[in-house]
Amino acid sequence: MLAGGVGAARLLAGLVQVLPPSEVTAVVNTGDDLIMHGLYIAPDLDTVTYTLAGANNPETGWGLVGETWQAMGSLDRYGGDTWFNLGDVDLGTHLYRTGRLASGAGLAAVTAEVAAGWGLESTLLPMTEDRVVTKVTLADDGGLGNEVDFQEYFVRLRHDVPVSSVRFDGAEASLPGPGVLEAIAGADLVVVAPSNPIVSIGPLLAVPGIADAIRARRDDTVAVSPIIAGAALKGPADRLMRELGHEVSVGGVARMYRDITSCLIIDSVDTDLAGAVEAEGMACVITDTVMSSPEVATDLARTVLKQTRE
Repeated sequence: MLAGGVGAARLLAGLVQVLPPSEVTAVVNTGDDLIMHGLYIAPDLDTVTYTLAGANNPETGWGLVGETWQAMGSLDRYGGDTWFNLGDVDLGTHLYRTGRLASGAGLAAVTAEVAAGWGLESTLLPMTEDRVVTKVTLADDGGLGNEVDFQEYFVRLRHDVPVSSVRFDGAEASLPGPGVLEAIAGADLVVVAPSNPIVSIGPLLAVPGIADAIRARRDDTVAVSPIIAGAALKGPADRLMRELGHEVSVGGVARMYRDITSCLIIDSVDTDLAGAVEAEGMACVITDTVMSSPEVATDLARTVLKQTRE
């Protein structure tokens, strides 16, 4: 699975109920990663890890259930930046990752160690071990400067400002992470998660070699639309698509993915748009894609597997 954020994590959690977890590999976006308080923080890797471990906060979709915030309280007392919340237990993950990276370990190895620490059998692969940073140009700079890192846009500004462009700094010089191309080439099927096409899947495709590897597997690749009834369930996918000139519909998603996927799974509320998907040269499958419970996520995973194996 090409994965980024909450939607991907929920579908992965469904997949491991249908398949042996050891048969599931996620190539995870690292364009959101940031350095804060001297710590290397990998939000998408951690969201996927915590969700597969059953330890995620189901209300927020990120962070850990039962988390406490005493460290942030202390930081606030001293006047430090607290706009990006780091829970007390979550801090242990960032401390470990930062220390291991400083000792010379690669991000892929550290990710595997963190996953093993949570008892995961699935393989989590960072899209690259090189530094790739998603940069957002604001149409209204909000006083922060015209271009900001993604987390400033997403968290600090609450993705509530217009955007004129998105780029992936460092992508052109990056290499796919260890095992990424091999996982894509050797998979029985490739799934594009219902993640933000621009800032979750976009960074993956910007790493040289990854898009070509997926195009080579197009007939074995299925995507799940993150857009339902013309909107995103969570996050700024719909706003970013509109602001960057894409049609905010399942047809628009199909247009963005037509070169890399042969099938798009859409929600039943968009049944009347199946023809627009098929017009882009893709098969269209209609089902319930709103993962409102683990049971729905598991049913969606079954649909993904069924369609790609036919």
